[in-house]
Amino acid sequence: MDLVKKGYCDAVVSAGNTGAAVAAATVKLRTLEGVSKAGIASPLPNEYGTCNIVDAGANVDAKPGHLLGYGIMGAAYSKYVLKKEHPIAGLMSVGEEDSKGTDFTREVFALLKESHLNFRGNIEGHDLFETELDVVVCDGFVGNVILKSCEATAKAVSKWLKTEIKRSPVSICGAVLAKKAFAAAKERGNYESYGGSPLLGVRGVCIIGHGSSSPRAIKNAIRMAAQSVKHELNPHIEEEMARCSTLTAE
Repeated sequence: MDLVKKGYCDAVVSAGNTGAAVAAATVKLRTLEGVSKAGIASPLPNEYGTCNIVDAGANVDAKPGHLLGYGIMGAAYSKYVLKKEHPIAGLMSVGEEDSKGTDFTREVFALLKESHLNFRGNIEGHDLFETELDVVVCDGFVGNVILKSCEATAKAVSKWLKTEIKRSPVSICGAVLAKKAFAAAKERGNYESYGGSPLLGVRGVCIIGHGSSSPRAIKNAIRMAAQSVKHELNPHIEEEMARCSTLTAE
């Protein structure tokens, strides 16, 4: 972090403790102009490609303005780094209707609707996998619960499938024939192919990898860091935040 702060390098890639990486980045690097709180963007594969959950755990005590910032930063990341022409953002809630949710989420809804984002409105859990989305906006508490629940569900389903396949020779033969399909499905949800999750909003690039990152995951995390620097993500975030400066003011 000190090397980035002093300008000797452009990015940090860490597979260590997430809390430590977030704390070090926010204390050492500080946040970008117009950004109140940094947020982690974690990729989640769905039917349309990948959506990013922002925030996935950097800030569990967020304010409505912070979530607007997450939406703006997530959309900038999707547009300039992931090359999504018109990133679609949704707000995680308990129903699709505008009136659903808590006082907190309804206030966030109003801010997102008034912003320049391509905002589709409230979304529910099933939308994470069934709906075309690029950015899922939520506080760090909700985002972290979603992410870890999805990871655990994927592991459980994989274990159950293996158990059932081994119950009969016919199932084993079928699994052998479908080996390529199983491998392709596994690859879609393999964290190694994504590398890590960018901490959006700090002065520099910080990519946070999984604690059990493999060499392939580290390689892709470095690739992600290089792309964020190459496509000048942070200047774009500051530009986008300036467009909503009156809305994000606390």
